[in-house]
Amino acid sequence: MLVYWSDTNFHPFTRMDYTALAASEALAQTEAALKENGFLPESFATKEEALARMKELIPAGASLMNGASKTLEEVGFIGYLKEGTHPWNNLHAAIVDETDAQKKADLRKAGILSDFYAGSAHAVTEDGQIVIASNTGSQLPHLAFTSPNIILVVSTKKIVPTLDSAFARLREQVIPLEDERMKGVYGYGTLWAKTLILHKENVALGRQVHVLLVEEDLGF
Repeated sequence: MLVYWSDTNFHPFTRMDYTALAASEALAQTEAALKENGFLPESFATKEEALARMKELIPAGASLMNGASKTLEEVGFIGYLKEGTHPWNNLHAAIVDETDAQKKADLRKAGILSDFYAGSAHAVTEDGQIVIASNTGSQLPHLAFTSPNIILVVSTKKIVPTLDSAFARLREQVIPLEDERMKGVYGYGTLWAKTLILHKENVALGRQVHVLLVEEDLGF
């Protein structure tokens, strides 16, 4: 029997409203738990505020990679990168612009060591765990280890009570919508091949994992 989260309790055969923003109590609890787990959470009322904070966090001259993210598009970060007025070394753009297959592959390998990685997450639990699903896994090395600075922009609608409800969110919301998007863009669907769970961040490693929680409906 599948059990989904609805409001504050679990109910059999009840599907969660995946577009509802988290209540203030759940947001506060999640922020506190993320901080306890070694992450650096902040909350913002608007996407404009979150974008301004991203620009503050990344110093001039830093190398930057970003994942394919509807959230980053809606926040305005992808558009800002494409304008070319930013002060960063945009590794993703260099990869896209390279036409030689071998050089492109080499740039992808080098890009894994970017100073900063920007992306999103598909669910954040109230006890401070971050869940990311992936098809190729290209973003996972950054998130797990290689990039010393991570910025995740996450709508508060993605806050869920537990890991079980996070996986329900992936099954019921994220994967179907991404599959539809992929078919529209590429003519074929997605594959949920890999899942990364950031339970905690070891502060002794010196990495900084910023989680910018935005109280707007962004992404899947």
